[in-house]
Amino acid sequence: MAGWGPLCDLSFGDLLLFVPAKDSRLLVVGQVRPTTTQTLYRTDHIGLFSRNRPHVSEALASGNAVQGTIDREDVDEPVQVRAVPIRHNGLIVAALVNERVWASGRGPGTLEAAYLGVVERLFSMVADGSFPYPFDDPTSEGSPRVGDGVIVLDAKGKVEYTSPNAVSALHRTGFHANAVGRNVTDIGLPRDVLRTAFGLRAPLIHDLERGDRVAIQMRLLPLLDQGRAAGALVLMRDISDIRRQELLLVSMDATIREIHHRVKNNLQTVSSLLRLQGRRVTEPAAKTALDEASRRIRSIALVHEVLSRDGGDDVALGDVVSPVVQMVQGALMDPDRPVTITIDGEGPIVPAEVASSLAVILTELIQNAVEHGFPVRAGQNDRRVTVTMSTKRGTLRIRVLDNGIGLSPGFNIDDDPGLGLTIIKTLATADLGGTFLLENHHDGQGALATLTVEL
Repeated sequence: MAGWGPLCDLSFGDLLLFVPAKDSRLLVVGQVRPTTTQTLYRTDHIGLFSRNRPHVSEALASGNAVQGTIDREDVDEPVQVRAVPIRHNGLIVAALVNERVWASGRGPGTLEAAYLGVVERLFSMVADGSFPYPFDDPTSEGSPRVGDGVIVLDAKGKVEYTSPNAVSALHRTGFHANAVGRNVTDIGLPRDVLRTAFGLRAPLIHDLERGDRVAIQMRLLPLLDQGRAAGALVLMRDISDIRRQELLLVSMDATIREIHHRVKNNLQTVSSLLRLQGRRVTEPAAKTALDEASRRIRSIALVHEVLSRDGGDDVALGDVVSPVVQMVQGALMDPDRPVTITIDGEGPIVPAEVASSLAVILTELIQNAVEHGFPVRAGQNDRRVTVTMSTKRGTLRIRVLDNGIGLSPGFNIDDDPGLGLTIIKTLATADLGGTFLLENHHDGQGALATLTVEL
């Protein structure tokens, strides 16, 4: 059905796909309305059964295309019907039906005659199984349609017909002469594109560009006669505005990346200044506070570093967690008392503001696990911290588990005066709208911190 657009528009009629059902009934399984004329079907017929379809029944039974007319109460003129059998592996499995109305007493104009001539060839290709093309991807919403512009070529690549919209598109490229009778190369379509389409017996897309301001997309559909290339249908669309928007988006993306890069540099500069200040401070409490502030700022800088590299407004949480762990290991680890930190799970893709809050929370949790879970007096040799990330039904759960000494008896997180836990609780509940729980592990060894966030 994705390839029905040209058939529907060139024939000025509706397309229905029928398959045989039980009790001699016919079932509609496909429907496409034209964009070049008014549809005969305002309602959706897919899923409806029908019996009174003699042309369809004859096409399915005989294996030949059948044409005729039917009278409908809601239409003043007779409806012209064409039913073409559809084969798969030699078996007739369906019938493609084209229905259109042509006012009596009026012959087709030049455009209509050209379109109907091409559609006759396409319906012949439907009958012999060469249309829709086996190697084609017509599903793109931006692909040219018949209403955008039509050029008809003969087997030698000469122009037989150009629609008014196609003439306008050619004018945009600087071609102002009459294209009829000209070679395809004169209008800007390379001959090797035509040869390739004929050789592959499949459509090709070619973009005709004139500087930075004009871009015309051409979709070339080979017209086949008993498997041999006998001409081509070229659909044209002016995509100049789309290209300009794409260039603008690329420029905007580069600008956003540069902003994130500069923010990262500025945050790293502030972090470095805090570290320098910490080296000059002799008071242990002040030195610790400056070092912790420096790490918190660096954790936010890591998020902007990922954004400056990948672009966009979202980041993969795993790309943030790994450098956070490396940062904490480099800042807190004592070579004589190493702690193994492992990450389990990759984590989802989250917005940048969520990633920044999670980075700060993880920095605090890992720092607390290393500093408070393994005091020197414990004399522990095997020191491990595991960060686990999992997502289920839109809920992110992060667990930080250590095998240290655990929480002291009677510990209450609401009574803890530490700045680190205060930051964690504030970010978890106020900024992320989640929950945070800190408790001893059920096996009695180590502490377990659990953060739950609805994404």
